[in-house]
Amino acid sequence: MAGVVVVGAQWGDEGKGKIVDWLCNRADVVVRFQGGHNAGHTLVVGNTTYKLALLPSGVVQGKLSIIGNGVVVDPWALASEIEKIEAQGVKISPKMLVLSDQAALILPFHRDLDAAREAQAGVASIGTTKRGIGPAYEDKVGRRAIRVADLADPEAISWKIERLTAHHNALRKGLDLPEIDVTALKKQLAEIAPKVLQYAQPAWRVLNAAFEDSKRVLFEGAQGMLLDVDHGTYPFVTSSNVAAGQASAGSGVGPRKISYVLGLVKAYTTRVGAGPFPTELNDENGKRLGEVGREVGTNTGRARRCGWFDSVLVRQSIALSGIDGIALTKLDVLDGFDEIKICTGYKLGDKVIDYLPASLKDQAAVTPIYETLEGWKSTTQGVRTSKDLPANAIKYIRRIEELIGCPAAIVSTSPERDDVILMRDPFKA
Repeated sequence: MAGVVVVGAQWGDEGKGKIVDWLCNRADVVVRFQGGHNAGHTLVVGNTTYKLALLPSGVVQGKLSIIGNGVVVDPWALASEIEKIEAQGVKISPKMLVLSDQAALILPFHRDLDAAREAQAGVASIGTTKRGIGPAYEDKVGRRAIRVADLADPEAISWKIERLTAHHNALRKGLDLPEIDVTALKKQLAEIAPKVLQYAQPAWRVLNAAFEDSKRVLFEGAQGMLLDVDHGTYPFVTSSNVAAGQASAGSGVGPRKISYVLGLVKAYTTRVGAGPFPTELNDENGKRLGEVGREVGTNTGRARRCGWFDSVLVRQSIALSGIDGIALTKLDVLDGFDEIKICTGYKLGDKVIDYLPASLKDQAAVTPIYETLEGWKSTTQGVRTSKDLPANAIKYIRRIEELIGCPAAIVSTSPERDDVILMRDPFKA
């Protein structure tokens, strides 16, 4: 029995799709446990590129894939994603896809509210994807949410819509939005219900049965630790807990089922949208990282901000998620740099600190302390054994390990599925 949790250790976009897809070869079950369809995963298999948002990466390999109760689900987005993936030759059946009947739904008015709030905030907007994820989580916590199981119960939906409209119509009036059309909403839900209910089950039972059968389970996180609603750069965060502990709560298994936590880390740093970014580069080096790394959001199409590797933030993520080993991705993007910098600490006024403070004022005021390493001229792209890496690339990896206090388990050297150096197998750790 093994339960491996994969979490992003930066601001997301660390290459989880590829690494999870690669680890699927060693897993029997793949589970999504938080977030919504705001988190895009790109898988490159041969000449085919799959873009997933809600579906766990295991579907591409035909593995049992579970969308847990911690995920907020837009049923129309899910149905559309299934259609697109099936059009690429991947058959999705209820035998291989399980949707938690406890998962809360994202409804059309959640998207309206998300977009209207961001527009009204103007320069104070936090850069959401406007897909309704935050408002859906608000209704879940406010005990107003319509859940997957409710789609099979029109009476429950009618009662819950009354609670929802009492809350949302007041908000919508203040944002100059029309009241919710209850008749239209009920019709929409009745039409989408059969498309998603066929996958609905008590996911926690399926998952616990898999552990009892000694299956190897891969928990697939979305976003990154620095976007965690509690531990990230608040308020420029996502609406859920990204930390590894959420794998237990968001899927329905006890924490003792988790045997290894793998933290995904880019060989440099990126983030999408607004918020603090101590090592951001607004120069030719930042532009080069963005161009070579093709740093554009899978779902949003937004360009990512780029900067040098920040060991302070990764070390903080490792502590908060109990990370056992890292998967270092996009090493090949650094090929050809004469010098590469690593942030080893921050200056805040006349003090040196080794963590990112909680206040927005202090986050904006910190300046990075850099250590400079010699780059490498030969390529790392496509390398699959550590002995074939340039000496300076190995030195770079080793220095990162020293600074973050955590070993590299996996190194990725291109977007291709098999361009991976395995140093430690998370399923055998």
